[in-house]
Amino acid sequence: MSNTWFRLRRGFFLSFFPSDTPHYPYLLPNGWEWCNLEDIVSFGGGKTPSMDNKEYWDNGNHLWVTSKDMKYSYITNSLMKITDKALEVMTIYEKGTLLVVTRSGILRHTLPLSILEKPATVNQDLKTISPHIQELSEYLYVVIKANEHFILKEYHKDGTTVDSIDFDKFRCLPIPLAPIAEQKRIIVETKRWFALIDQVEQGKVDLQTTIKQAKSKILGLAIHGKLVPQDLNDEPAIELLKRINPDFTPCDNGHYTQLPEGWAICKMKQITSITNGKSQKNVETLNGIYPIYGSGGVIGRANQYLCIAGSTIIGRKGTINNPIFVEEHFWNVDTAFGLKANDAILDKYLYYFCLSFDFSKLDKSTAMPSLTKTSIGNVLIPIPPYKEQERIVAKIDMVLDTMNEILRAV
Repeated sequence: MSNTWFRLRRGFFLSFFPSDTPHYPYLLPNGWEWCNLEDIVSFGGGKTPSMDNKEYWDNGNHLWVTSKDMKYSYITNSLMKITDKALEVMTIYEKGTLLVVTRSGILRHTLPLSILEKPATVNQDLKTISPHIQELSEYLYVVIKANEHFILKEYHKDGTTVDSIDFDKFRCLPIPLAPIAEQKRIIVETKRWFALIDQVEQGKVDLQTTIKQAKSKILGLAIHGKLVPQDLNDEPAIELLKRINPDFTPCDNGHYTQLPEGWAICKMKQITSITNGKSQKNVETLNGIYPIYGSGGVIGRANQYLCIAGSTIIGRKGTINNPIFVEEHFWNVDTAFGLKANDAILDKYLYYFCLSFDFSKLDKSTAMPSLTKTSIGNVLIPIPPYKEQERIVAKIDMVLDTMNEILRAV
């Protein structure tokens, strides 16, 4: 079950917790009692066995949970596991133990909380919460998650290099303790409501996937000349290319068979300028008028630019399949190339081609994904007549705008 299970604490939960300041106890229903968290649980922690000792890690089969594993309400597995030998220097926690991240950058906005479904050990960034009565586990999960915003705000430990929770304060978190039978009814009801919420969210994910596939199909049709009607009166692309460069020689169209009449095939380097990125150290400034782009987007501001408006960003290292169209002059860092079309093609047509192309197939590295200027320059691109490029771009713009409107509405 995902952490969306208790994401909406306002609303349903406020019928049980009507105050955003739980340290000021409010009136509880008959049979309920206030207590501090430390009154009904015991706390523990963990550590990292020496990474230099292979006996602790090779072929390990015991769960060793870290903040990277804290993505679900219930923990059934871990990315890394330890051996029987490592278990000798670790504490193992039983099923039903709650785990909470108390030291991580994620604490700026989220309090990761999970329940163990299997015995496990943990690292030093997690604390364990073991209820004296195991039946309390799911109820305490609800209470702690319901107070997530308060905990992150009021229990944040200041003066540390890494975001962390003041655990001495957390231990005293006021708990509105309901009778066991009522706790069970609360858990059943919350699960019912949030199962419905998960269905809605899954529907949104499915819609996003469908729209992503539709976008890919539209771009594929566009670069194969099947998106808009042909006009035989359009000037053939080869005539335009030769007028710009009299020595232009088209490439073999083996990669794009059955293209419409009037289209041509050429290499990217024949119709684009490819700009290597540079370090931003000497140009970055808070008041810069030009954006600084990396492969993932804007990372700062600069007082100079390398690429002119209308260029497309292509990642050089790491993120290599995320083309970005930039409508202003910009500086690109050394993890990204800037591609600018010449007069033979529209800037937006080049961008849409890049969106349709799988740049990962050019990656020859054995570690981090990376591209070279040569590999990009040798990519074959189908060139429609200029007028048809205009029709293609207008059609894609219209369809993508509609799809993006649908996504914003859900």
